[in-house]
Amino acid sequence: MPAQPRRVRTSRLVRKLAVLGTGAAVLALPIVGATNASAADSAGSTGTTLAGYPNNLDGWIRESLAIMAEKHIPGTYNGIHRNIIRESSGNPRAINLWDSNAAKGIPSKGLLQVIDPTFNTYHVAGTAFDPYDPVANITAACNYAAARYGSIDNVFGAY
Repeated sequence: MPAQPRRVRTSRLVRKLAVLGTGAAVLALPIVGATNASAADSAGSTGTTLAGYPNNLDGWIRESLAIMAEKHIPGTYNGIHRNIIRESSGNPRAINLWDSNAAKGIPSKGLLQVIDPTFNTYHVAGTAFDPYDPVANITAACNYAAARYGSIDNVFGAY
């Protein structure tokens, strides 16, 4: 009788991590340009934004929240962060080249995946007029979400 192949036992944790890793890879597929979101991306090599916030996802959100407070645009850190992670994984240079907007020639861009017409309409004065600028992208997207849904906090999927 031939020997049976030996079955390798894998732990539940290892299997779960493999599934999660595959899911993360699948989520990243639609995003093009997912490179390192370093401090050099938007404010030079100083490590801070022009307003003095850390030049990273935390700083961009906090700077946006300060501008939003001045302009009476509702939203919370957690609501913004949750949506950024879902939309771009925190990459300010993310661009979606595969969905219906992209098929129409207006791909979603930046941290919160805003299309140019929406960015242009909901751009907030005092931020850069650039959809790839992290603070401008967050603030414009939150302004749009406030007008459409009451707050970015009320957004739990593509918007």
